Amino acid sequence: MIKLLALDLDGTTLNSLGEVEERTRSAIQRAESLGVLVTIATGRRFRDARPLGLDLGLNAPLITHNGALLKFADSGETTAFSLLPSETARELIEIGQTLDAHPMVSTDPRGSGLLLFDRTSIETPSLESHIRWSDRLHGAEGRSGLRMVDDIAAAVSSAEVVHISFSGHCVAMDEMGEHLDNVLSGRVKVLKTVYPGRDFTLLDILPPDASKGHGVAKLASLNSITADEVMAIGDNFNDLDMLEYAGTPVLMGNADQSLLERGEFYTTLSNDEGGVAAAIERFIFDKENV
Repeated sequence: MIKLLALDLDGTTLNSLGEVEERTRSAIQRAESLGVLVTIATGRRFRDARPLGLDLGLNAPLITHNGALLKFADSGETTAFSLLPSETARELIEIGQTLDAHPMVSTDPRGSGLLLFDRTSIETPSLESHIRWSDRLHGAEGRSGLRMVDDIAAAVSSAEVVHISFSGHCVAMDEMGEHLDNVLSGRVKVLKTVYPGRDFTLLDILPPDASKGHGVAKLASLNSITADEVMAIGDNFNDLDMLEYAGTPVLMGNADQSLLERGEFYTTLSNDEGGVAAAIERFIFDKENV
């Protein structure tokens, strides 16, 4: 019996327009009515996942920052978090600067979340894109969670850093990810979210014990739920350990072909075909009627 459902957000729960379709919404709400804990497990910052958590009325803490922060959408209560040590965060910033990669630093795990960047990042496409997206998501409050600092390396020395992200073309980010794995092996976890159609990769640098899988396992443990009682649905590489942990792992039909070819997960329809709803109907509602 499934007691915990963990849903990736972008490319999974949301369709290509960034919307939750009515069939998906209804399936999530019905699952909750049956006593299933439903959460989002996302690479997004808490602040950027919270509106959807509130909209869906989710009854469990959101798993955000790729598992580094668990926090309730409604109350803002923090359940658990992991931090990058300040010296590691500073070293990451310095490595990024040598590679001409501009960091965005996520801080403030006990509050609503704050994203730090420096003056050299202002006109970069990745930051400009994030600001536009934040404005659309949060409206007038879009920029209240953003802060420009003069010296970002100094800023991370006194901040609680949840994760640091870099983004850019796929090849460049692949090379940077390999470099970070080599230089900081065992001290950080490097996760990739790849969008080959846009030639865009997001690199998330996390504490070594943070991942969606760890976040889901933590939430399950807090509620005395076993891995066999967990269902997870995702579409990208940063969902892998969550899918490997769950007793019922489901891969979206729009996932990267290399993931689909692994053949170790159940598959469902794409995010534009109601894949999440179809999976919930198959694995939760069908079992209800057995």
